[in-house]
Amino acid sequence: MNQLDLQGRHAVITGGAVGLGYAIAQRMLASGGSVTLWDMNPQALEKAKSALGDKVNTVVVDVSQHASVVEAVRQTVAANPAVDILVNSAGITGPNVKLWDYPPEAWMQVQQVNLNGLFFCCREIVPLMRSRNYGRIVNIASVAGKDGNPNASAYSASKAGVIGLTKSLGKELADTGIRVNCVTPAAVKTPIFDQMSPEHIAFMLSKIPMGRFGATEEVAAMVGWLSTEDCSFSTGAVFDLSGGRSTY
Repeated sequence: MNQLDLQGRHAVITGGAVGLGYAIAQRMLASGGSVTLWDMNPQALEKAKSALGDKVNTVVVDVSQHASVVEAVRQTVAANPAVDILVNSAGITGPNVKLWDYPPEAWMQVQQVNLNGLFFCCREIVPLMRSRNYGRIVNIASVAGKDGNPNASAYSASKAGVIGLTKSLGKELADTGIRVNCVTPAAVKTPIFDQMSPEHIAFMLSKIPMGRFGATEEVAAMVGWLSTEDCSFSTGAVFDLSGGRSTY
């Protein structure tokens, strides 16, 4: 493992109890940082904290609800006033069906969690970073937001929105000490696969020239670097982790 310098830095990681969020927390802790995990599953948070150790705080939060995010920020800064890093990892896939069969309520839920929830988190934490003129924001998008996966219109649209929001916010904060970037992984085998059909998982694998899924540790390594002071001239940018799938 290459050494990253996050000594003294504090990160908020949404969806941090499992999957990508958990792997990112591990990498940040190994790099000298401390983390506050946000997740809506209190049992998973308790398990994660027990496994990760003393430099971990947890907050139960539903990122799809603005009031819940506001309260999560209050609890977070009460324990650790400085939020240096925000990683928006919370997300859901929604059903794998054609657009004309997509249940409207499921469409709205995907947008509410994946895009609106990310907006709420950025909206409430950016002022904390601006007050100190320092911050790193890393949003977890997806190659689906660039290419558009069939039978995943809501997910693809939400992740395209994350890419657009990242570019916009990066430009808005470019004259500050805050950097905003996103990563666009191809399929990474995490518990989110439980929300997908076997056919959709096979389709995603077929699109990856390396012929394998990504590893959570590989995503965590990229997110970790984007969270360091060394990431100083990249903002509003998109970093691929696609095993060769993305060509632009």
